[in-house]
Amino acid sequence: MTTQTMHASCVAWGDAAVLIKGAAGTGKSALALELMAYGCVLVADDQVLLTCDTGSITASPPPTIAGLIEARGFGILTAGYKPNAKVTCVVDLDLTTTDRIPPPRTVTVSGCDLTLFHRPIGVGIAPVILQFLRAGLSER
Repeated sequence: MTTQTMHASCVAWGDAAVLIKGAAGTGKSALALELMAYGCVLVADDQVLLTCDTGSITASPPPTIAGLIEARGFGILTAGYKPNAKVTCVVDLDLTTTDRIPPPRTVTVSGCDLTLFHRPIGVGIAPVILQFLRAGLSER
């Protein structure tokens, strides 16, 4: 079992979590807040502890920032949070796509392969991520 800290945000729907990564100012916390408005629960913001064990990754917050999320222009907000959740996908806000139906993408994090999504240009992605967390990609 290995643990690493990643500069990212993470929210969960049930036990399925999305890891949101990208450079400073790309909107990681804003996307996490939007997903929380749709019913997701905060796991961690700004720093996420990732533990890889038996082929899956569990995300959790560092104790010092558990239940805190930054809202640019407002400050630090408090929120209920999950102490851990299984990461099922990664959204990389640094990467964009114009593909209508992109090819399947994966990224390896701590030795585990996860579904990877790029930011579609001109499309709000929070509802899409939420639906993925709820039901996954179609096999058809």
